[in-house]
Amino acid sequence: MLGLPQSTQVDRRIPKEKLYLNANLTPQVRDSIKDHIESIIWRNKLAESTLGVSSGETIEEIEVFEVLLRQKSVNKRVLSAIAQAIPYKILFISTFAGEAQAWIEASGTFYNTAWFALDDFTIRLEGLNLDSVYENLVRHIAGGRLDSEGDLADAVNRDKERQKLEREISALEKKILHEKQFNRQVELNSELIRLRTELKDLING
Repeated sequence: MLGLPQSTQVDRRIPKEKLYLNANLTPQVRDSIKDHIESIIWRNKLAESTLGVSSGETIEEIEVFEVLLRQKSVNKRVLSAIAQAIPYKILFISTFAGEAQAWIEASGTFYNTAWFALDDFTIRLEGLNLDSVYENLVRHIAGGRLDSEGDLADAVNRDKERQKLEREISALEKKILHEKQFNRQVELNSELIRLRTELKDLING
């Protein structure tokens, strides 16, 4: 699966009941797991013993979990709950009707790919240790949303700020379209210019 080495294969089903015991689930998340997830399969274990890549300072293993869905949608709260129940980093592969979507977490934020044909998708493992392997996976799955170099946590924070500014700009543009008072339009346009400049500086910085 995903072109990963055979030495990393586990292919073991994880009972959902185990998640109920090990994770602190709200009733809504528990219901979502019951209603939307058919099963969870531990597909691969990426570790020094299985991959030949040394452990990092913070990451000793990366698990690959296939989440078989009952419908083509993913609840990030469910992925977060599963991640909290497992003491290792997880690469999630959500699958439905022959298609799949990769999900991964960094600094409390989940990133995902578009949906793809499962049989045609491979994961690139790049890095001198598991810390760098995981960081490269995050950047690859984020699809350009994160800086290619530098500290990953800083890159995630910049991405959050970028998204915040983009939402503010979009809301302000709509507000300007519906504003009838000229003086107020001037004020709003001035604020819009400021936000666009801030966004440009963030992207180019």
